[in-house]
Amino acid sequence: MKPIEFDPEAIRALAQILRDTDLSEIELVDGEARIRVARQAQVVTQVAMQAPVAAAAPVAAPAAAPVAAAPAAAEPESHAGAVTSPMVGVAYLAPEPGAAPFVTVGAKVTQGQTLLLIEAMKTFNQIKAPKAGTVTRVLVESGSPVEFGQPLIVVE
Repeated sequence: MKPIEFDPEAIRALAQILRDTDLSEIELVDGEARIRVARQAQVVTQVAMQAPVAAAAPVAAPAAAPVAAAPAAAEPESHAGAVTSPMVGVAYLAPEPGAAPFVTVGAKVTQGQTLLLIEAMKTFNQIKAPKAGTVTRVLVESGSPVEFGQPLIVVE
């Protein structure tokens, strides 16, 4: 059986599509030929690094007494342990309908453990814990749409 040769430009084009669409992998199959291009889910780490930047905003808020309710509502976004969405999509808390959720409030998690899935463009992307800790809040419901940067879960 002769090995299949692939056009390097086609592979580069697929890699560019990954970057442009914020997908984690793409696969093309044509008969026996198969090309799969994947990238590391570094977006979760970058989003986790953005969380402390948002923490600076509520510092001035407590001084204003009339807006005291606003910091409580904004708390998940500013919490250092907030895991935010790296993309727009639909969040799923379990691997399939009827299955147990990946995590629940009070669950101990390890760094890199899957917390939930986000479906974007018919691809399920695992959202992993940026650090070990305890899940203190789950801020989304399974099947709900999420936006880029939206807090999903708080891990302390």
